[in-house]
Amino acid sequence: MKITISTLLFFITFLCYGQVQQIENNDISSTENDSIINVISEYQFIDEENYPDAIIYAKSDAQQVYVVHQGIKMWCDQAVFYKKDNFLRALGSVRMNQGDSVLMNSKYAEYNGNTQLAFAAGKVNMRSPETTLSTDTLYFDRNKQQAYYRSGGTVKDTASTLTSRVGRFFMQEKKYQFIDDVVIVNPDYTINSSQVNFYTETGHAYLYGPSTIKGKASTVYCERGFYDTRNDYGHFVKKSRIDYNNRTVTGDSLYFNRVTNFASATNNIVVTDTINNSIIKGHYAEVFRDKDSVFITKRAVAISLQEADSVYIHADTLMVTGPEDNRIVRGFRDVRLFKSDLSGRCDSIHTRQSTGLTKMIKKPVLWSGKSQITGDSIHLQSNVETEKLDSLRVFYNAFIVDKDTIHDGYNQIKGKELIGLFKDNELNKVKIDKNVENLLYVSNESDELVGINKGTSSKLEITFNNGDIAIIKPIGNPKDETIPPDELPENARRLRGFNWRGEEQLNSVDDLFMGKPKPVLIKIQGLPLPLQEEDFFDENNSSQINENSRLKDKKLIDKKEDQQLIGKKK
Repeated sequence: MKITISTLLFFITFLCYGQVQQIENNDISSTENDSIINVISEYQFIDEENYPDAIIYAKSDAQQVYVVHQGIKMWCDQAVFYKKDNFLRALGSVRMNQGDSVLMNSKYAEYNGNTQLAFAAGKVNMRSPETTLSTDTLYFDRNKQQAYYRSGGTVKDTASTLTSRVGRFFMQEKKYQFIDDVVIVNPDYTINSSQVNFYTETGHAYLYGPSTIKGKASTVYCERGFYDTRNDYGHFVKKSRIDYNNRTVTGDSLYFNRVTNFASATNNIVVTDTINNSIIKGHYAEVFRDKDSVFITKRAVAISLQEADSVYIHADTLMVTGPEDNRIVRGFRDVRLFKSDLSGRCDSIHTRQSTGLTKMIKKPVLWSGKSQITGDSIHLQSNVETEKLDSLRVFYNAFIVDKDTIHDGYNQIKGKELIGLFKDNELNKVKIDKNVENLLYVSNESDELVGINKGTSSKLEITFNNGDIAIIKPIGNPKDETIPPDELPENARRLRGFNWRGEEQLNSVDDLFMGKPKPVLIKIQGLPLPLQEEDFFDENNSSQINENSRLKDKKLIDKKEDQQLIGKKK
């Protein structure tokens, strides 16, 4: 039988096509274990002038060039293979596949079968089961199972889009390391950071260096933190801060949940209210944004900032609730109040900032200068505009005691109710009403005790001067007598209900915690620094660059500005 040239070409083409189909569809373990790159194509030719020592493979109408080497598969429109160097260049609609871990597309790629370093350029798109990476230039080291870019890249996962100038993907750990101008965009927030380690399976992001998480209603700042990008919660340490529209929370450790609008803080907490010019401090706090409330304990102190004299309120537990124009401060258990010329104690306290009214409830006591004021409950009224004290009221069993240090006695005035007026934040006048009684020590010009005055009246007015009682004026059927000191025994020198509480008086801000042990602070576990990763490129990469590669030695060197910014050595 006569065989024509056309018939021979047909059989050669048929056999080559059959070989391609067999390798792609059947067991290719024999080629995968071969150290030499295997290239299969219907068409191949040699062009020594332009591609010396290379075999050129081209696609057919039905089939791309197929490349396989030790578990990696590649398809392209044209391949230039330097068999002596085990080096291949792929051009046109390049696809690279390493099992289920890497699916990559690009316009151009190179692969060195000896070093197993791949390089892709031109609209590079690399897909893993959880994420998709888009960049212009990508390096892929099969030995390390790492991919690397440093000319800008974008990674998309199920919840967010992540961009950075430098990125590195660790396939075994399923972790991205983003460096320099890192931005994570989510429909509800945007993260900016210097460095982020991102785990693709969980969506967990670890932030290092100055970082912010900015949403519609809040901004988180930290220099080391963790954020779950899929469930919207995080934990932040090192200079961490949460900024709401009118409130800032700082602490050694912060927790934040965007879904529930809840935050908590531990150790050295400061909550600043920028609208009402106030600060709350403590060592444990919870913030509920939807309820506009703050709960704080462990040496909790609320400070109302004023130009000349701030007011401090301490309690075992403090709660601040209500919108910015109607904040309410509540204190529970062993409440202590201090300003330079006034201090007090009670069991609980209630302050409404919109009205300037402070209620001291259960066993309240106030000290103004030398005078102690007690009653069933005490109300302090401040001027809302000036924030200065305006007046006070004592309801039921009002009692004023002024210790006479010269004669070791106590001047006492009691009645049913009391109204006090302040001038320039100091107690100026007091009016006591209903069933008034008084017991006063009377001295001569030489401060010698000449008698003890006991009296009653319907009302009584007291004028103060620099915190001391200066004028006492009984009103309405006053009755009184001055008794010689030797005719009035010690047990008769106390009015009914007398209770001197001078040992409880606060004389400085430090006395807010007088008699209380220092709290034992929780040891913050913190977030460890990342391990310092080895360089992506090594001598093996750069020493075996093929002379026909688009890469040069200086390209395969880790630049200092592209390396990990934060971390510790392994």
